[in-house]
Amino acid sequence: MIAGKWRNLLLATAMFNLGFVIWFSFAPFTGEIADEFGLSVAQLGIVSSAAVIAVPLGRIIIGPLTDKFGAPVTASCTLVTVGIFSIISAYAQTYEVFTVSRVIASLAGITFVIGIQHVAEWFEEENLGLAEGVFAGVGNAGAGLGAYFTLPRIFGEGYVGPLFDANWRAAFFYTGVLAIVLGIVYFVFGQAAKSEEKRQATKEGVSAQQWLYIATRHGAVVLSAAYIMTFGLEVAMNGWLGTYYREGFGQGDIVIAATFAATFSIAAGLLRPLGGYISDVVARREKDILPWFEGRYREQWTFATLVFVVCTMFGMTAAGLTGNIYIAVVAGFFVGVGCAFSEGAIFAQVPAMFPDNSGTVAGVVGGIGTIGGSVYPLVFAAPFLPNLHTGYAIVGATMIPILVLSAWVFQPHIAEEATTGGWFVDEPHTATNTVAADD
Repeated sequence: MIAGKWRNLLLATAMFNLGFVIWFSFAPFTGEIADEFGLSVAQLGIVSSAAVIAVPLGRIIIGPLTDKFGAPVTASCTLVTVGIFSIISAYAQTYEVFTVSRVIASLAGITFVIGIQHVAEWFEEENLGLAEGVFAGVGNAGAGLGAYFTLPRIFGEGYVGPLFDANWRAAFFYTGVLAIVLGIVYFVFGQAAKSEEKRQATKEGVSAQQWLYIATRHGAVVLSAAYIMTFGLEVAMNGWLGTYYREGFGQGDIVIAATFAATFSIAAGLLRPLGGYISDVVARREKDILPWFEGRYREQWTFATLVFVVCTMFGMTAAGLTGNIYIAVVAGFFVGVGCAFSEGAIFAQVPAMFPDNSGTVAGVVGGIGTIGGSVYPLVFAAPFLPNLHTGYAIVGATMIPILVLSAWVFQPHIAEEATTGGWFVDEPHTATNTVAADD
């Protein structure tokens, strides 16, 4: 049982790590891609947005499918599909073929939901925050260590290989091949749940009516909104920062610009387990860190991290306006810290609230949250802004209503019924075994 737990956590983490490498593999090569297809800076923002456009809906769909069929099945199908279209994008000769193939390859981003569900099927509630944090944190680090550090160094400027002379084509091809191989490995060695009873309990909770009920509960809604401003922001920054440091500060070296951008990705990825672990600790020790939400321990930590994210976004604009790239890199690092802590806190709550519907809820929260990754780059690259630094403050201002919604839901009398109280749908299709996050 113990060996199976860690083997399946390792498979899920490897899948998500490679998924993020593929998802963001275009970011370090935006200069070369722009040159080949004749793209402006504003069009690069559109490409960045298009790279995540399929992910929100894909996550919403893959969540209940993973509950129904198990993670090994959905993981292998996803990885093989992503790998095939990543390879197709490597051979693309037109902007249209390139864009369409990268949109489909971007389904690598739905591996997050598959992994969240898989880990929840193996770990107990008291350790969920840490386990999910390890999975998501190390997986997220794929954007930094893989896409920003590794790929530009293996496939740098002047790359000449056995199949391609263009570095970005080689990067897309070989990561696609790895995805296909890992998809086969996952199917052969992955196990869906720690017991047949757990597998059946999760499988039987899947229906369209049940999905609608869960998606409209207060807890699911507020965590989805919070994920827009945290993970959605992380996705946007991962796809944009390389361009920002290059265009906003005249830093033309692809490796150096990618390295600066990677400081955000590493913080957002590797510190995420700490965010989940702190959520576990405050819940176990019943620590009130924000007395306004007395007794709602996980909610208190989550709210504190959300406030920090908003503050760092205004700090990002202030740092950029100094004209000093090193100050801007430090500010970006702190944005990554805020994202990491918030995301860890949010996904410590998700499986604890809905233990037998973790895939469905992760799909809703992860899918809706990813919308920020499509919208925020359009703000960052908006042509009407006076400079490339102002967009961060504008995005920060749009996050304030989410803070207000969180403050309302996290009130003790509302939070106690966060998994049963909601909008539009009054009754679940089947009885669910849901519990409040801190019960």
